[in-house]
Amino acid sequence: MTPIGFIGLGLMGKPMALNLLKAGFPLTVFNRSQPALDVLAAAGATLAESPMQVAQRSEVVITCVSDSPDVEAVVLGETGVVAGVRPGMLFIDHSTIAPAVSRKLYDILKANGVDALDAPVSGGDIGAQQGTLSMMVGGDAAAFHRALPILQAMGQNIVHVGAAGAGQVTKACNQIVVAMTVQAVAEALTLAQKSGVDPAKVRSALLGGFAQSRVLEVHGQRMIDRDFQPGFKLNLFRKDMNIVTQTARELRLPLLGAAQAAELMNALLAQGDENLDYTAIITLIEQMAGMDSPER
Repeated sequence: MTPIGFIGLGLMGKPMALNLLKAGFPLTVFNRSQPALDVLAAAGATLAESPMQVAQRSEVVITCVSDSPDVEAVVLGETGVVAGVRPGMLFIDHSTIAPAVSRKLYDILKANGVDALDAPVSGGDIGAQQGTLSMMVGGDAAAFHRALPILQAMGQNIVHVGAAGAGQVTKACNQIVVAMTVQAVAEALTLAQKSGVDPAKVRSALLGGFAQSRVLEVHGQRMIDRDFQPGFKLNLFRKDMNIVTQTARELRLPLLGAAQAAELMNALLAQGDENLDYTAIITLIEQMAGMDSPER
């Protein structure tokens, strides 16, 4: 089996790495905090002292960290991945970052003889745990086919979208749809509540018609249950919406709905709710409606 290195064992990265171990891949891991390393070590992974050492011990290096600067630091830093790579290796980034940064890393790694794929994921922590993530992949077709058996250990709906950066563009599109649909569901359930109609019954009725969606099914129930424990933290979603708005500015593209969703996230962040799930946006809509939100 191909020796794999995995960097970034957060809410998504840890279960993804565990699924690679379950699939039989030899795994070397690096993370900034120790508890996740302890879990991976107990499951059979080898620990590394730096991203450079991860690359030195692997044929494929995978990263899953928070933002563009984090990926650049992990890859391009003094003891980063680039310092340990060899020609013929493969690099896969599952982080959600700016498309321009993915293209930059692709060029640098290509100059070192390394194929690179940007492969952001969707499906939340549950999808990561169950190995059912959707993956949107940018990069060379040959590199994608080489990576596919590895990706299939972590996800199910795996699509090669196009050249370097295309995966990140697709993830930005995904976040637009999810953000605006979460807002729509929150507004609908708030309208029901303020009208004296049971939101749970409204949700059940809507699931049988054209309003049906995965967001209404899963996140609508979370709103009704007031379950805002993070499947995906609000501050990370706002980071993703920064990527959306930044890319739109570069293209001189007006995205009015996405901009509004981002500002609603800003308002919730201003209240100190950065560690809640982004479905907590319903509490802000309830406040603006003059309603008393149930205790979280």
